[in-house]
Order: sequence, then structure tokens, then C-alpha cells
Amino acid sequence: MTVREGVADVLVYSMRITADFHIHSRFSRACSRELTLPSIAATCAVRGIDLCVTGDFTHPQWRQEIGEQLEEAEDGIFKLQADSRKPQAQTKFLLGTELSCIYKHAGKTRRVHHLVIAPSLAAVDHLIASLTRQGRNLGADGRPILGMSSKELLALCLAADERTMVIPAHAWTPWFAVFGSESGYDALEECFEDLTPHVLAIETGLSSDPPMNWRVSALDAVALVSSSDAHSLTKLGREATVLELAALTFDNVRSAIMNSAPARFNVAHANRIVQTIEFFPEEGKYHSDGHRTCNVRCEPQETKHLRGVCPQCKKQMTVGVMHRVDKLADRERNFVHAHAPAYVHSVPLIETIMEAFAVKSMTQRVRACYDEITERIGSEFHIMLDAHLDDIARVAPREVTEAIRRVRAGELDILPGYDGEFGTVRIFSHEHPRPVAVQKALI
Repeated sequence: MTVREGVADVLVYSMRITADFHIHSRFSRACSRELTLPSIAATCAVRGIDLCVTGDFTHPQWRQEIGEQLEEAEDGIFKLQADSRKPQAQTKFLLGTELSCIYKHAGKTRRVHHLVIAPSLAAVDHLIASLTRQGRNLGADGRPILGMSSKELLALCLAADERTMVIPAHAWTPWFAVFGSESGYDALEECFEDLTPHVLAIETGLSSDPPMNWRVSALDAVALVSSSDAHSLTKLGREATVLELAALTFDNVRSAIMNSAPARFNVAHANRIVQTIEFFPEEGKYHSDGHRTCNVRCEPQETKHLRGVCPQCKKQMTVGVMHRVDKLADRERNFVHAHAPAYVHSVPLIETIMEAFAVKSMTQRVRACYDEITERIGSEFHIMLDAHLDDIARVAPREVTEAIRRVRAGELDILPGYDGEFGTVRIFSHEHPRPVAVQKALI
């Protein structure tokens, strides 16, 4: 796990909140049937996620369940209508969804996904009514495809409530993103035109991290948020955003995001982003260039040499996130931003345990180890980021403790992801072998 330290705190804040701004429900295509509001809340409690979006609020059945199962706890913040003694009752919700805009603009077909985070059920229902009047099919998928431009969507959201946030999702993904190599733009202003000042943030996505985004100076005007884009319970919180808030309200969350653009970032803000919790970006499935069918993976310079053509089948390769950042960047790769929230790279605890046990699936032993550690030590984020290794060692097998130490130190090998194929993380490898004592523990 690598860390860029943020500027030292100068104030004492009343609360620190770990948030996941991008998830789905069971009504989204290719998503788990287990994604119900109670199960999401319970899983968030184990992960260490304090605040999670509902996801999919434009879907009629999911919107009904939101109304039936959640109640407003604070201004714009919701909780389960459940026994307050249960752990999942501590999880709070924001009203959020992902919407897909597919449209023609400037002579090109654009496919851009956006996160929409609304301040109230009234704003949600206003947006749903506006989309319904336009004939948009909201019942087909939890993440509906809208035949409208990104600017038109932003205008509708602002009309529903001017505080509604529209955040370009997984901003660098080749196929469905604002900067995507296959269907995106070279600048936010090209996408949103005169409404660009209303875009407060972008979601960096699994295949990029803050240092990659810092290379584009135009992005100093927006905050960088990280989220899981979870399609199942096991993926909740694989990326997250940590905020300091004076109190947990929608307006304070919005203020924290607005205050955390590098151009405006100041540790004296009462509401701000403290850090983001990141995938190692090489693990993301679009980090590098390549052609999955032919098992060809390329660095940007090699892709340029090949003129973007797969050397095996001569078809066009998919240009990945690293290449796309290189193209738009006006700063060097080693640029470090002096005024920005911190970030930390990590690997999900389940994946870390699987690597420690040298298995590739969720075995009974892996599940038992995960449950034991989280029950006795605390949330997954606490274990992977903060818990003392001596405390972990008193509960976990030696190989698991060593794996967590290596993740924190960034002592791992990653074969980068490309063309829809996730990267492969190796905590123990030929370059970083298991210590002899740990090898014996596995025998």
C-alpha cells in the first residue's frame, strides 16, 4: 500500500466518513440478486463504509423499495427503517444512481456514464418525472440508457434541484466515459459546454488514481472521488472516498466535494475530502492498451509504434487509461500535486487472504478467516489500513499477516489489466517469495 501524505491537519473535525458513491441494485443488468438495501447496509458495516449511495433510484421497483425501507435521518441522509441495535442500522445512504448517455455530438457517437447524487426524494421524483415525460425507458435497467446528451442530463438534474451533483463516472474507461478513448471528449468543456462549472468532481475509476489525474492541469478545477461501482456485495468499497465533515448532511457532503478540487483545496475547510482509497491502478481492467482475444498487452509507446493495430490479428487494439492520460496530460508522470487530498492504494481483504492461502476462489477457509478477523479486530478498512500488525498477528495466520504487511508496503507484483481483463495481483511471487516460516505454515 503506497501513500501520498496530505498536508497536516490544522483543525479538529467532528466526524470522518468513508463513502462509496457508486453502486448498483439487483435491478441493474449483470448485478447480483443479493443487492438489497438491508444486505448492502450490513456489508457496508463490515467493510467500514459509513455512507453509501442507494444506486439505481430511477428504476420504478427500486425507487419503491427506497421509499418503503429507508427514512430520512438528517437533511438528505437516509437510514434503514430497522432495529437500531443491528450493525447495518449504522450505515447511512445518499440518493444516488448511474445514468448512461449515448448520443451523437460533434460528429461522433458519445457514450458517457454519469453518477447523479440528489439531495432529496422530491428531487429524485422530479428527475424521474422529467425523464418519463421524454419517453425514457426507466424500467428496463437500473442503469438506464438515455438518448440525451450529458449537458441535457445535467440541465434536467439542476432543474430538479440546483444542489444535485452530476459526476462523470469512471472518467477514463475507454468505452463509456467522458475521457474514454473510444467515445469520449478531450475536455470537460467539450462535453458540458457552458454548464461545466456545475460539474464538481470526476470519478477516477479503477484503472486510474489521483497522480495520473493530476497530470492534466485542467482537472485542478474538479475534485477526484473514488467509488466501487459494485455489481455484487463482495465488491462494495473496493474503492472509496474519505471525508471530514462538520456534520453528516447532504449539503456538507456536497461542500466537501466542492472544496476538494486542487484549485480550491485547503485543510482549513470544515468539510473536505481527506483521502481516497484506491485500487492499484494497474489492477483495473482498462489500465493498459491491448487486445484480449489475442492476449496482447502493450505499453503506450509500443501501441504507437504498432499504430494501434494488434500484431497478431491486425485488428485495432483498445487504447487504455494510461495511454489516454498520456495523450491529454500537460504534466510529467512524476508530478506530485502540492494541494490535493491524500490517497492510499490497497487490495481488498478477501483477495489478500486468498493470495496468502494460495487459492483463487472463496474457499471455506478463506471465508472463516475473513469472518474471524473482522469480528475480532474491526472493519475491513481498519484492518487493511490502520490496525497494528501485532494485533492482526494475534488473530490471523502468519501468512495473512505477512500479506497485509506487504500490501501496505506496496511489495507486490501486478500484471496490468487491459481490454476488459482485470490485472493480476501477486503478493507472493518469484520476485517476492514467501518467507520460509510462512512457507512452512502452508504445509
